[in-house]
Amino acid sequence: MNIFPVSSSILSSTHLIHLLIEKYGMSDKTTCKLLKAGINHSYLLTDGEEKFVFRIYSLNWRSEKEILEEIRLLNDLKSNQISVSYPITDQKQNYIQVLNAPEGKRFGVLFSFAKGEKLLNYSTELHYKMGTMMAQLHQKTHNYKLERVNYTPKILLQDSLKHLADFLPAQSSEMEFMLTTQKYLLDEFKKVNTNEIRFGAVHLDIWFDNFNISKDNEVILFDFDFIGNGWLCMDLAYYILQLHSTERDEKECTLKVASFLSGYESVVKISEEEKRIIPMLGVSLYFFYLGIQCERFENWSNTFLNEMYLKRFINLLVKRYFDLNKLGIN
Repeated sequence: MNIFPVSSSILSSTHLIHLLIEKYGMSDKTTCKLLKAGINHSYLLTDGEEKFVFRIYSLNWRSEKEILEEIRLLNDLKSNQISVSYPITDQKQNYIQVLNAPEGKRFGVLFSFAKGEKLLNYSTELHYKMGTMMAQLHQKTHNYKLERVNYTPKILLQDSLKHLADFLPAQSSEMEFMLTTQKYLLDEFKKVNTNEIRFGAVHLDIWFDNFNISKDNEVILFDFDFIGNGWLCMDLAYYILQLHSTERDEKECTLKVASFLSGYESVVKISEEEKRIIPMLGVSLYFFYLGIQCERFENWSNTFLNEMYLKRFINLLVKRYFDLNKLGIN
């Protein structure tokens, strides 16, 4: 019987574990459980007291070279005592596994387990610590060059809106807002004094879902899938953007943002130009990630991504943050 082609699949954890036991020399008592199915699929491996996470990249999402660049950066950060989840080689010293999925060849990498738990809301003291950690990360990634995407205004604002147009009616007020805001942001990018902006490798996805906090407040950062080349203050902008979306008490949010920035500047000074553009970068990153959701619809977004979801997202998050920072007002 001919097998009908598929565009995306979830590989069986029951069968995957046999391959991983063989490749990595784990005990036959090792268990495997799907943790998360998204653009990438993550599996939790438990071998006695040891735990690992095996990530499987979606078809045509990251090339082998791009994954090797992610691995290179993580190994450099680990060697510089930055607290990250790091890649692990198999018994033949290979980092990448090639899996023949129904849709085609997919890549997999084993990572160390980040101990602790995710916290949606946490103290101003921990935000200070996150600031110091990000600054220490940026000390290592400043002027670090990756053979990966360059986060330009075109990537953030123009390519993303093309994907959004497949799901949101052109005549809607939400799309009108996005188009008007896109033009405003593109103009703002041209005004930036790049001499005062630090450039290097950016994580671009540092928020509560991508680091674990232990009981003794140790923080381990993971999921470097979106790393690329860009302005380091993009990481600041994204963290603050997410803080505004999770902490709805305005006074508490202001205190936590201040604590985070204070922690950062206890290690590295943020230029006035970098501070000035943080709000507009935040809105630009909303554009980018909405575009990713639409672009990778078949991977994970189809259960909720529709016209109503996009309209609510734009009104309650993008437009709210735009207005909160008084962008577009001379």
